[in-house]
Amino acid sequence: MPAELEAFAELIENSRSIVIFTGAGISTESGIPDFRSPGGLWEKNRPIEFSEFLQSEEARRESWRRKFAMEPVLSKAKPNKGHMAISSLYERGKIGAVITQNIDGLHQASGIRDEDVIEVHGNTTYAKCLDCGTRMEHTQVQEIFSNDETLPSCGDCGGIVKTATISFGQAMPVEEMRRASAAAMTCDLMLAIGSSLVVYPAADIPLMAKQGGAQLVILNREPTPLDDYADLVLNREIGETLAAVTKR
Repeated sequence: MPAELEAFAELIENSRSIVIFTGAGISTESGIPDFRSPGGLWEKNRPIEFSEFLQSEEARRESWRRKFAMEPVLSKAKPNKGHMAISSLYERGKIGAVITQNIDGLHQASGIRDEDVIEVHGNTTYAKCLDCGTRMEHTQVQEIFSNDETLPSCGDCGGIVKTATISFGQAMPVEEMRRASAAAMTCDLMLAIGSSLVVYPAADIPLMAKQGGAQLVILNREPTPLDDYADLVLNREIGETLAAVTKR
């Protein structure tokens, strides 16, 4: 095993409380496009701002069109080697929390309990009312929308329904950010995996861990702005790297 992988495996083995922080790079190996990268979906389709979504019925229709156009890709996506390697550490009791910028639910699908996954950018696998928070399944929304692109509304209060994700210009979820910060400050090892670490305030979380005394490992295919703060940086493929260092 290369020396950097030996060092990575040793950090994992010697830790007692790991917190994982993941970004889009871990899910691209499951076939989910990276929205932000060159050639990604946000380069081809301008992101819809939250204020625009609220103010414009046409913006809401376009948002749902994009959602349902992506549904065949998202519905077929399965956890990959990277997700499963993280899940194996979780099963060994090494991981206290998985903080993710991803909205695909693949960490839960890999076997990590809902309560131990902190989704700072929400989840695209269901929708909810922006007023009262009532959950609505996408199958319900799709059935409504398929009827002449009728916009869904909340059956309880009549409010606007949106995918349970955080859009540009939308406030970050307070409770999830509180939990993420608390987890980062109490771990002894933070693994930042597949994130460009340029989207704030989520990208502050690995730095919180470092400032709290934890060691920081960054695993990403490309360099990140936080590399200088890390104890170990690996610019490698994610799934095969995690699989290699988590074998027992």
